[in-house]
Amino acid sequence: MDLLAQGVDAGLEATGMDAVDALRAFFLFAAATTVSVSIPASLRSRFLIYGPRANPTLSESRSTAAEGASRSGLLDYLATWQVPHSYFTQFYIASVASSVFWAAQLLCHGSLFQAIATRVNEEHRRQTMSLTQVLICWILLTLQGARRLWESYCFAKPSTSKMWFAHWLLGLAFYLAAGIAIWIEGSEALMNFNLTIDHLKITRAPSLRTFFCIPLFLVASGMQHDCHHFLFSLKKYTLPDHPIFRAIVCPHYGAECIIYLSLALIGAPGGNGSIKPCSPVWRLWLLTWASPPGPQSNGTWRNLATTGSSENR
Repeated sequence: MDLLAQGVDAGLEATGMDAVDALRAFFLFAAATTVSVSIPASLRSRFLIYGPRANPTLSESRSTAAEGASRSGLLDYLATWQVPHSYFTQFYIASVASSVFWAAQLLCHGSLFQAIATRVNEEHRRQTMSLTQVLICWILLTLQGARRLWESYCFAKPSTSKMWFAHWLLGLAFYLAAGIAIWIEGSEALMNFNLTIDHLKITRAPSLRTFFCIPLFLVASGMQHDCHHFLFSLKKYTLPDHPIFRAIVCPHYGAECIIYLSLALIGAPGGNGSIKPCSPVWRLWLLTWASPPGPQSNGTWRNLATTGSSENR
C-alpha cells in the first residue's frame, strides 16, 4: 500500500497539479473524448454501437465507404479490440469495492488517503465539504453501486454482444474516480477527523439542499430500477411500450443523470454557501451526462428508447 501511495504522490508531483485539479482534468478529458467519438458517424458506428444496434445503417455504411482506404482500415482494426458486453458488471464490482476501500482509508487515515489529501492545495482546503456531506455521498454512492451490481446479476440475459475495449476501460476509470470525487474536497475536514461516539449522534437538521436531493436520488434510483426491470421482462429487442418510455427519451439513462446530479448537489463544497460547477463531483455528473446511452440509428428521438433493452445502463 505504501508503494501505491508513493506512486500516486509521484504522479501528482509530475503533473504539477494538486489532487483536485488532476481529478477535474480526468473528468473533463473523459467527457470531451466521449463526446468527440459520439459525433462523427465513422467513429460512432465503430466504437459506440454494440448489441442489436451493431449493424451500421445504410447512410453510415456509404459514409464509411467514402473514406480513405488507409484511414478506414485503421479504424476497422481498432474497432476489433473488443471485450464481452457482460464486462459491464465489472463497473459495479469496481464501484462497490472502491466504496469499501475508501471507507477503510478515510476512517483509518490510510497511506493512500494521506498521499492524495496532502496534495490538495490551500485554496481547495478552504472550500471544504463537511463530514456530513462526505458521509451522505459515500452512503448514496455505495447504494447506487450495490443496486446496479445486484441488477447486473438478476437482470442478466445470455448475450454475445461486445463493446469496444476503451469503453470498458473508461467505465472502470469512471467508477474508481467517483469513489475519490465524493470525498476529495472534504480532505481538510477528514484530515482533522477522529471517530468518537459523538459522531453517531444526530444533532443538526439536514440542510435544505440535502432535504431535497436525497429524495431526488431515491426517486431517480427507483425509476431506473423499474426501467431496468421492464426492459429485462421484454421477450425480444423491441421498442418498449411502458408509459415512461413514451414520455421520456431513454428514461433509465435520464435517471442515471439525475442520480449523479443529486450527488453533485449534495457534495458541492459549501464554504461560502455557493455551489461550484468546477467541483469534481460536478465534473462527475458532467461525464455521466456526456456519455451517450446509444446513438440514433435512424435520426429519430423515439429510437433512443430501445437502447436500454440490450445494455441496461
